[in-house]
Amino acid sequence: MSMLPSNHPERLALADEVHARPPEPLTTPTRASYVAVLMDSEDRGAEARHLADLFAQYGVPPPPAGTTQFSTPLGPVRLKWERHGEFSGYTFFAPGQADDDFGATAAQLLPPGWLAQLPGQTVAAAHALLLPGAATPPDATTLARYFNGNPVLGATIGGGAGHAFTDFRLHGDGHARFLLLDNGFTLNQAGRMLQRLFEIDAYRMLALLALPIARRQSPRIVAIEKSLAELTEGIAREDGADEQLLQELTRLAAEVESGLATSQFRFGACRAYSELVRTRISELREQRIRGLQTIEEFMARRFTPAVTTCQTVSQRLHDLSERVAQASGLLATRVGIARERQSQALLASMDRRAKLQLRLQQTVEGLSVAAISYYVAGLVGYVAKAGKSAGLPLNTDLLVGAAVPLVAIASLMAIRRARRRIHDAEARERALAAH
Repeated sequence: MSMLPSNHPERLALADEVHARPPEPLTTPTRASYVAVLMDSEDRGAEARHLADLFAQYGVPPPPAGTTQFSTPLGPVRLKWERHGEFSGYTFFAPGQADDDFGATAAQLLPPGWLAQLPGQTVAAAHALLLPGAATPPDATTLARYFNGNPVLGATIGGGAGHAFTDFRLHGDGHARFLLLDNGFTLNQAGRMLQRLFEIDAYRMLALLALPIARRQSPRIVAIEKSLAELTEGIAREDGADEQLLQELTRLAAEVESGLATSQFRFGACRAYSELVRTRISELREQRIRGLQTIEEFMARRFTPAVTTCQTVSQRLHDLSERVAQASGLLATRVGIARERQSQALLASMDRRAKLQLRLQQTVEGLSVAAISYYVAGLVGYVAKAGKSAGLPLNTDLLVGAAVPLVAIASLMAIRRARRRIHDAEARERALAAH
């Protein structure tokens, strides 16, 4: 009975992850064939059906749904199938003879046409022979028989337990070739060494899928860098065409981001696969054979520069993105400052107009007071004359003269009170709008 809390939903899967894709224990001699096939998500269903057809021919039940690896005997061959993120790996094993060469392969024992009808695209394929070895490695003449006279590279591997040889070339059947000589491998060690050789070839090819993209991107990057240099010079000149420069920078930014979007997955995969290649080579524990390049040396001279090219192009794209963003930010700041100056000038102009309007209003108010005083004084004069005609003892001129300052003061106070009320109403409206 468990004394632990409930398991994390992923605990069991993660605990089994370190045991995933174990090597097949191999006896010597053995023939093996390997194929790595790129798979889109749409191909996975077709792959499952294709595998089910193969299993049905040999009366073998298909693997459960969700399985990512499977190993089973199929008549004269044994199949090991592995599903990776973007590809599937198929390895076929068959018993061999001590004098085997690459004229007879494990893949030839499959039903005719089955391998060619696999969905997806082949990215790597190889044949291997695991044969008894000797205390000394084979001479050049013997190796030439296996590799059609091509230059061969190889090393003692596994701490002296065997030898591995290859030419990393595609032969007439579209397969690379590996020769593994057993000088004392354990069953599991032989399986691990062969699996590493196959994975080195597959991961090498998967990493190099980024190289054509890098080559296509390089001229595009050079053109963008040239355009960016010209635009930056235009920014430095301050020739007044900031809006046009900003539009051009926006176009360059879109072009750089398009390049990043179409290439970064492949460049990221290149970094990951190249690291796996280096890891698998180190796990071989190579020791030099006189007169032969080791696999590590071969990769250092040919594979590593290609990976470096991809990484350099990726970094240049990221650097370009940052430089375009910096130039855009600088230009946008300058455009913003120019617009702020224009706004300040507009506000200053509006302030001057407001002051002029205020002076005009004050002038109009003065004229209004004079006009009102004039008309009211005239009315007072008419009233006084009417009273005098009625027999009242009134001095018309005195009354009109006394009424003028009083009317003027009353008019001025009324105008100011009205202006104050309008100002208070506007202040209340602004306060409400602010809330």
